[in-house]
Amino acid sequence: MCATMRHVRFLNPPPAYDLTYSDVFMVPRRSAVTSRLDVDLRSRDEVGTTLPLVVANMTAVSGRRMTETVARRGGVAIIPQDIPTEVVAEVVDRVKRSHPVFDTPIRVSPHTTVGEAVSLLPKRAHGLVVVVDDDDRPLGTVSATDAAGVDRFAQVHEVMSADVLVVGADETPVAIFDALNASHLEVALVVESDRLVGVMTRKHALRSTLYRPAVDGDGRLILGAAVGINGDVAGRAERLLTAGADVLVVDTAHGHQERMLHSLKAVRDVRDRLAVVTGHRVPLAAGNVVTADGVQDLVEAGADVVKVGVGPGAMCTTRMMTGVGRPQFSAVLECAAAARSLGASTWADGGVRYPRDVALALAAGAGSVMIGSWFAGTYESTGNLLTDAEGRMYKESFGMASARAVRMRTKNAGAFDRARAALFEEGISTSQMYLDPERPSVEDLIDSIVAGVRSSCTYAGARSLAEFHELAVVGVQSPTGYEEGRPLHASW
Repeated sequence: MCATMRHVRFLNPPPAYDLTYSDVFMVPRRSAVTSRLDVDLRSRDEVGTTLPLVVANMTAVSGRRMTETVARRGGVAIIPQDIPTEVVAEVVDRVKRSHPVFDTPIRVSPHTTVGEAVSLLPKRAHGLVVVVDDDDRPLGTVSATDAAGVDRFAQVHEVMSADVLVVGADETPVAIFDALNASHLEVALVVESDRLVGVMTRKHALRSTLYRPAVDGDGRLILGAAVGINGDVAGRAERLLTAGADVLVVDTAHGHQERMLHSLKAVRDVRDRLAVVTGHRVPLAAGNVVTADGVQDLVEAGADVVKVGVGPGAMCTTRMMTGVGRPQFSAVLECAAAARSLGASTWADGGVRYPRDVALALAAGAGSVMIGSWFAGTYESTGNLLTDAEGRMYKESFGMASARAVRMRTKNAGAFDRARAALFEEGISTSQMYLDPERPSVEDLIDSIVAGVRSSCTYAGARSLAEFHELAVVGVQSPTGYEEGRPLHASW
C-alpha cells in the first residue's frame, strides 16, 4: 500500500503486511458530536442511498422481501444474476409498486386453509397474515396464536381475529404508534380508500422516524440487479434497465480480467444509449478486485462503483482453494483511495460479521458495505424457514461459486457441460444460518449495525461518513487485543 493513497490515519506506522478488520481498532478522539442521531449516514457512492448498506447479490439472501425491507430503511439490495431476466423484471415491478413506508402485508382470502396461512407467517417479520375480501378490504388477521390447536384444513375466516386496528395511509408513524399503544395491539392495518396498502408494527413506526427510505426520483423504493460476464450480457442489461433497475452490478469472482472489461463496456454502452432517451443515467458497479490497478481498469471500462473483496466471504473457499485474495481492510484502504482519485467509489464486499467491521470498512473509505451471509439467517432472506431437531429456526445458505450455485447457473447447458463445470466448484454448498432469537429480522440487524456505525462516528468526532474517513485514527492490534474486546456473553 502506498502511503500517499491513505486518508485514514494510523496510530503507529502500519506493518509491512496486509490487515483485515480484526487486526485493527479505532482510537477515540475529542469530539463535539453530542448525539448519535446527529450523524448523517448517507452513502458516499454513486447510488445515493440514505444508509451505506448493500445486500449482496446472493441467491440465498437477496429477493423481493429483502429488497423491500432494506430499501425502506435506506439501503439497497441487488437481485442475483442467476435469476431469469423476466423474473427479475417482475420483482422490479412489484418492488416499485410497494409502499415506501408501510410493510408489505401477506394477503389471504377467507377460504384459505389455516395450514397454508401458517406456512406464510415466516415470510415477514410482523407475524400475521391479513384476510381480505375480493375488493382487497381487510376482514381480520391470523397469527400463530390464532392458529394454535386448530385443524390445518380449517378455513381462516373461522379462526381470524377481528380485533384489529385500521388506520388511514395519511396517518403519521407517531400517531400509529400511539394508537397501537392505546389499543394494546402490535400491528395496524393501513388502508387507502378502504383497500389494504400495508401494515405497521410499533417497531416499524419507531424505525420510520429514525430511517429514511431509499427511493428513486418518483418516490419509489430502489433496487439493483446483477448481470454476469457470460452470455447475452448487453441484452440482459437492457431488459433490466428498461424494467426500472436503479443500479446494475456486473459481477464475477475475478473482476480484473479481459472478459469483465469487455462485458462492462458493453453494459456501459447500453446504459449510455438508454440514458439519452430517458434522461436518467443509472450507476454501474463492477467487481471484484483488490488492487488499485484493478480499480483503474474497471473505472476506465465504465464502472461508477468498484466492488472490493476476493475471498473474505463466509461462504467463500477461494483463498483455501487457490491461495488468492487479500485481507479486506488493506484491500478496501487501497482500492477506495484509487477510486476516489478517479472520481469513482467502492463497495466493501465481504468479511463483515459484526457492526465494528462495517464501521472499519467505512473508515477505510468504502462508499457502502455489502453484506451477504450475515443477512441469510433472517425472515426476509429468500430461503424457507426450517427448524432443527432442537427447535431452533434456520435457513440454508450457499456460496455463489458452490456446487449448488453452479448447478443453477448451468441448468440450461448440456449434461456434459454441466458435469465438466462441476469439477471446478468453489464455496460452501449448504450452511445452516440460524436466526438470532433476539434479532430474527434483517431490520433488527440493521438497527444493530447503524447503532454501531453512528457510535463509531461520534467517537471519531464525525458528523458524516466523509468526515469519518478523514478523522478516523486506527491502530494495529494483536489477536489477544482483539479477544480482549469481545464480550464473554453476547450473541457476537
